[in-house]
Amino acid sequence: MIIVSDPIVVASPSDARAAFPLLAHDPGLHYLDNAATSQLCAAALDALVRHETTCRANVLRGTHRLAEAADAAYREARAAVARFLGGVSADEIVFTSGATASLNLLAHSLGATLAEGDEVLVSVAEHHSNLVPWFMLRERRGIVLRVLPVTADGRIDLARLPQAMGPRLRLIALTHCSNVTGAVTALAPLVAAAKAAGALVALDGAQAVQHGPVDVRALGVDFYAFSGHKCFGPNGVGVLWGRREVLERMPPFLGGGGMVDRVELTGASWAAPPRRFEAGTPPIAQAVGLGAALDWMTELPWAAIRAREARLTRRLIDGLEPLPGVRILGPRDDAARAPIVSFDVEGVHPHDLVQVLDERDVAVRGGHHCARPLMAALGVEACTRASLALYNDEADVDALIEALAHALRLLR
Repeated sequence: MIIVSDPIVVASPSDARAAFPLLAHDPGLHYLDNAATSQLCAAALDALVRHETTCRANVLRGTHRLAEAADAAYREARAAVARFLGGVSADEIVFTSGATASLNLLAHSLGATLAEGDEVLVSVAEHHSNLVPWFMLRERRGIVLRVLPVTADGRIDLARLPQAMGPRLRLIALTHCSNVTGAVTALAPLVAAAKAAGALVALDGAQAVQHGPVDVRALGVDFYAFSGHKCFGPNGVGVLWGRREVLERMPPFLGGGGMVDRVELTGASWAAPPRRFEAGTPPIAQAVGLGAALDWMTELPWAAIRAREARLTRRLIDGLEPLPGVRILGPRDDAARAPIVSFDVEGVHPHDLVQVLDERDVAVRGGHHCARPLMAALGVEACTRASLALYNDEADVDALIEALAHALRLLR
């Protein structure tokens, strides 16, 4: 386990705020933009600083003591991610620069094993990072891209799954949790259908990992992608987990140092995963920081935290619904959603709304959230999104509702 100084026990949101230097520095801030990026926990910051000040060196390329210390820290970071994902093999953990890079790696490398006419199934609910790489693969390889629609409240419509699955389905690539509606994908029927068809399943887990450890083997999926900056870790690092036997069949994404076993003028042979997919100098310090964040997260009381997040989400929805002209997007069923609440305000552009809320020390996000097809399906150009994390409390939710009521009086 990565060692961090004085780990903070999180029994309440106030305890959690103390574990995040920025929030401790700015106690008046109501930070509700966690779906875009979470704050950096002290455990990750301490690990980053310690690494950069005691063992900054390249990995896999040296035998002096700093290089060996960096190697050990990088290996331990990989092991920490493996623990967070349910105790998978560390050799199945590929470090990338973020979830976007992870999904592009998957589309490129797995895509290289697909033939013209093979099918990949996505949904209308996807972030652009889980759409555009497949568009590019379609242009490059001639695959068929099938698309699951969403229901009126923005959930992936799994009732349409049988019709969407074609005879040459090779992969289903879906969001674990929508970055717009918070809708959590019901995985059991999807995984069962995929396995019956001989297809693989990949999840974009960028929005799910912030709310606790994920057991990827229990989910039954084959790939899982996420970013460090959305789970209290550093920017610039992400993860692609893949089942070893599938990773071994995939060619590399980028070429260069570190991802080869042999290079001659006549060609090269690839290293085994995960090195095969980590060409060049990886994000070493960022990976160390991410490992520390995930180890810290693993020790938290997640049943209590999730229950508190659900109560706060309900408090937010109940506070928004009476406001005139406010339309909440996404499911009303508390069990079917993560603590992400997006809403449309009639006659008010989200960017104007966000600016007024910021004047009241409330940080939310406005725009299309890199999910234009979902915006179109929901009948809006853009919307405002509030997203909660373990350090948010009733004061944050109430501040948003009060600031929104003020903004409506001001902007209409």
